[in-house]
Amino acid sequence: MKRILLIEDEPSIAKLQRDYLEINQFEAHVQHSGEEGLERALNEEFDLIILDIMLPKLNGFEVCKRVRAVKDIPILLVSAKKEEIDKIRGLGLGADDYITKPFSPGELVARVKAHLSRYERLSERNHTKKLIKVHHIELDKLARRVFVYNQEVTFTTKEFDLLLFLITHPNQVLSKEQLFENLWGFDSTGDISTVTVHVRKVREKIEQNPAQPQYLETIWGAGYRFNI
Repeated sequence: MKRILLIEDEPSIAKLQRDYLEINQFEAHVQHSGEEGLERALNEEFDLIILDIMLPKLNGFEVCKRVRAVKDIPILLVSAKKEEIDKIRGLGLGADDYITKPFSPGELVARVKAHLSRYERLSERNHTKKLIKVHHIELDKLARRVFVYNQEVTFTTKEFDLLLFLITHPNQVLSKEQLFENLWGFDSTGDISTVTVHVRKVREKIEQNPAQPQYLETIWGAGYRFNI
């Protein structure tokens, strides 16, 4: 039975979510504050976390950041906030999904099942493959080496991190803000324009025609997408 951690400060909402999860054969545990939720998330084994943003003592963004630093499990952010900047921030901190209140319990359960299934597929793939191979590109994560058409190509640290992040988030539109916060951090002394520079350098190394990229595509007004 999969173990789910619910971090939600509204008891009635937490009870409804827990009941629906248990009906669907999940083992659900509830914490009502960010601090208590973070402690359990770090010290116990869970398969997925459902995390409200507006929490007492410690908000969901900070909880997400600290959990993601040490654990690779699905994190679903839940919030009444509809602003795009909150979604961008949450996804940039490593959340796998952002659900806006109000939503049906059935939708929540469906998303939980989808993310658990995806993580299981990725885990199986990571256990069976030492290299990440996409199209004509191979990445050796441990050795931090990149091969393009079977020839090793030199990547800087940030170029490698950017390519790895894009490849492991395939077919998703990722904004400059998401990439900058995830790879550099908003507290970095760098500028967000560095994302554009690094994307251009990565394209020059993986694309046959960087001026007309086939894989690392610009989605105008939105960000970048790595096509698989």
